[in-house]
Amino acid sequence: MTDPDPSKKVADRYLKREILGEGTYGVVYKAIDTHTGQTVAIKKIRLGKQKEGVNFTALREIKLLKELKDPNIIELIDAFPHKGNLHLVFEFMETDLEAVIRDRNIFLSPADTKSYLQMTLKGLAFCHKKWVLHRDMKPNNLLIGSHGQLKLADFGLARIFGSPDRRFTHQVFARWYRAPELLFGAKQYGSGVDVWAAACIFAELLLRRPFLQGSSDIDQLGKIFAAFGTPTPAQWPDMVYLPDYVEYQNVPAPPLRTLFPTASDDALDLLSKMFTYDPKARISVQQALEHRYFSSAPLPTDPEKLPRPAPKKESRTSDFDLQQGPTVLSPPRKSRRVMPGRDGFEGNSFQGVKDDDGNFGDFRQTVGDNTGKNQPVPMSVDFSIFGLKSPNRPTINSADRSHLKRKLDLEFQQPE
Repeated sequence: MTDPDPSKKVADRYLKREILGEGTYGVVYKAIDTHTGQTVAIKKIRLGKQKEGVNFTALREIKLLKELKDPNIIELIDAFPHKGNLHLVFEFMETDLEAVIRDRNIFLSPADTKSYLQMTLKGLAFCHKKWVLHRDMKPNNLLIGSHGQLKLADFGLARIFGSPDRRFTHQVFARWYRAPELLFGAKQYGSGVDVWAAACIFAELLLRRPFLQGSSDIDQLGKIFAAFGTPTPAQWPDMVYLPDYVEYQNVPAPPLRTLFPTASDDALDLLSKMFTYDPKARISVQQALEHRYFSSAPLPTDPEKLPRPAPKKESRTSDFDLQQGPTVLSPPRKSRRVMPGRDGFEGNSFQGVKDDDGNFGDFRQTVGDNTGKNQPVPMSVDFSIFGLKSPNRPTINSADRSHLKRKLDLEFQQPE
């Protein structure tokens, strides 16, 4: 008598309840661990035909998460093969930071914002301590549990960094959270790219809407320069040596207070240091955590007391009217991620990313209501605060626009 398939025994341990989302590689389920009674999330990844081999993105995520054990990083509980699929078992998280930011029924106090940012930076600091770049920081990859604890998730694009000769692809992060060095085509970069994305999330918490919403790489740089001024060689000496560097018309920086009128002085000081153009001068995550912003009053809210969206069954309606703003919108990538068989770029969304091995890493563990449509979205920076007339848009002086668009907007460019 042969022994039963061990993978089947493991699979039988988990009782699937409902589908949470669907992506390029497979399906995410809510399930019950029948041994412990714990609610979990199971990511079922299709391994494909035999000749296609193993999904290296999934294996890389497993390897990294086994090393990254921290209260502010999602826990990988188990991983097992079954019926030609790879199953990753994660702790179940109720919602994500994007849902908190866009919920009009939630009031975020300065202490609440401080708490959410602090937990984000703590998780990121642990990653960087272990020499891991996340490379996909954005609000809907920051999951929130039943006790208010925020945890970094979705490590499919994460990589080990630190080797001086290591070259990466610059097509990482959703465009709205991409650092300027990536937009200029940098292949060698470090932890500063995660810091810039964390600054964009901080700004989004303060504004309750995405801060910089570019429709292309060129437009994204234009949005950044309109908000912070065009960088000079004195501010960022290495800028002119980046592969896709182009010269922009000089635009002066408006006072940061005009962009974030309700933020405290300490918050503005931390933001300015996180949004520093030169990645070598940009504040580190650990330095950000030691900033006086977190020790000054009001102190960060206890996670247990943080506001969170009502459970889905109690609050399914979310009526977003683009004519009545400001409306909190997120990149349409989130809705696209639950539509199998569709990837690539469309409109102003960052739909899919090839990793350094040429695989698509596009997966979600939890999914909220889908609001991303192929519609125009409002400017994230309200230029009415500058006066009656909007400032002149930065213009490109150094090369033909059509050539630049082909050069900067390559959908997927492998590192050299």
